[in-house]
Amino acid sequence: MMSALPRFVVLYAAMYAAYGVASPFLPAFVNSRGIAPEELGLVLGTGTAVRLISAPLAGRIGDLFEALRTVLVLCIALATFTTLGFLPARGFWWFLAISVLQAAALAPMTVLADALALGAAKREGFEYGWVRGTGSAAYIIGTLAAGQAVAAAGLGVIVGLQAALLGFAAFAAALVPDLPHPRATRAEHEGVMTLVRLPVFRYLVLIAALVLGSHAMHDAFAMIRWRAAGVGPTTASVLWSEAVLAEVVVFFLIGPALVRRLTPPGALALAALAGVVRWTVMATSTQVLALALVQPLHGITFALLHLACMRLIASAVPAALAGTAQAIYGTVGIGGATALATFASGSLYGRLGAAGFWVMAALCTLALPLTWRLARSSERH
Repeated sequence: MMSALPRFVVLYAAMYAAYGVASPFLPAFVNSRGIAPEELGLVLGTGTAVRLISAPLAGRIGDLFEALRTVLVLCIALATFTTLGFLPARGFWWFLAISVLQAAALAPMTVLADALALGAAKREGFEYGWVRGTGSAAYIIGTLAAGQAVAAAGLGVIVGLQAALLGFAAFAAALVPDLPHPRATRAEHEGVMTLVRLPVFRYLVLIAALVLGSHAMHDAFAMIRWRAAGVGPTTASVLWSEAVLAEVVVFFLIGPALVRRLTPPGALALAALAGVVRWTVMATSTQVLALALVQPLHGITFALLHLACMRLIASAVPAALAGTAQAIYGTVGIGGATALATFASGSLYGRLGAAGFWVMAALCTLALPLTWRLARSSERH
């Protein structure tokens, strides 16, 4: 029987290429259809809010009916059709409706795929990082390809490209192995409350929320700060690409071994410490050499942290709650924390300028003692 690894590689390549194609250009496409910036903000913001609901809901449904793969295929198929709805859309309300439907379908995709991939990796002995690294690489390729396509055919081509990639991803998702569910205990049927009572899960979500949330100011204002300091667009692009390349390298090459060597709590402590260093430099310097030295720390502050969290979820969370756990980690630990930090970073940067990065360093500092508590809980678990 064919190994699950190549099937997950194909699935992640298609999913993340679809994200990479649309993320930089879809807002511009909507704006080009006559949607004003204020209306565009409402369209995008409403979609973000819907994601925080749909991902946990889909994960819980998948766990309850022991059908994570089926729910994943349905979500990708719905995302495909709703994406095509952008082509004939006209007017604010139409775009709002399509955006909400698409966001609801897109949000559960990665968390459900992660639950399935982690289960398969545990059964077959391959590294989840290889699969996730494929996704990061595909995202970069998709973004680059989209830029060329837009230059040649205009913004409308983005919708067709994303729909085609999502359609292929739906087919690929149908071929990955489902997650075997042992008979769930009564406690496991309680879902979220069972997870909340797990100290390991509580700590990893809090640590992820603090460290990943600290990236919000960088994502929103790093390019603005660099340009204001006289860093040219080409150099700024290289600095940004450094971070993404480091992410791919950690996922593919050094991350899995580093998590094994340090243990997941140790890897999370390293990620938090790297965040303190990274944001301290961002707060104090715009020297290109200094920035070039700390940008690769993204591989530690994001990719290594994600791998460590995945390892902990796979070992500490009952299989019957895998989808629910991934959804909570994805929406609270990543989505919700990032959304709140992004909202706060606007005010912080407006009032403090680059000194706002000290607050991001403080968030990572707060995560450090939690990694010690996590290590103690992991030993008892």
